Amino acid sequence: MAQVIRTPLAEQAADLLLDRIRAGEWPLGSKLPGENTLGPQLGVGRSTVREAIRRLAGQGVLSTRQGAGVFVAALDIVEDWSAVLRKVDIDSVIEARIAIEVEAVALAAERWTAAELRAIRHAAATRDAQRTDIEAHVDADIAFHRAVVVASHNPILVDLFDSFTPRSRRAMIDLLRLRGEFGSDADQQAHLRILDAIADRDGRTASALAREHLLTLTTG
Repeated sequence: MAQVIRTPLAEQAADLLLDRIRAGEWPLGSKLPGENTLGPQLGVGRSTVREAIRRLAGQGVLSTRQGAGVFVAALDIVEDWSAVLRKVDIDSVIEARIAIEVEAVALAAERWTAAELRAIRHAAATRDAQRTDIEAHVDADIAFHRAVVVASHNPILVDLFDSFTPRSRRAMIDLLRLRGEFGSDADQQAHLRILDAIADRDGRTASALAREHLLTLTTG
């Protein structure tokens, strides 16, 4: 039987228990042996076993039932629910952005004025310059997309975009923090390709590029 050989002992004990659960030693819903049995198997004391069980219970793998014992609740670590909920919200935001922006991009390609095209180009340049701070980058990104929506000449789409912006901003910041990176050259080039299609008054291509870009943001 594998023994705990490094500290922290509780973390090592939890890892060993998880390995045994993953290997199928205890099926889903089955009861674990008591602390007096697990302790010698793992080479640790009862208090360390209790801490290891608490760790795995906090990760959704084990469930402690008062007076009954400890049971296998999952066969692997359950993802942090706060992260799950953030991802659900991000994906919902992206779906809404697709509904608003893909159509707005197509209309902008048909309807832009010279002043509006200059505004979109300026927003793209500002976005390119904001690659070091997440919040500043997201604000510059929103400004770019808003300039496109304004060029659609559809006030309802503009109102929808503006009313949606606070939630969209929070979701995009969460997304970039979850990813751990932002402001790549590829991402900026994707926006420039959308801009070029708008400038060429190619609504079909602009719309397709906008949809493709937004779909790359999903967390699934």
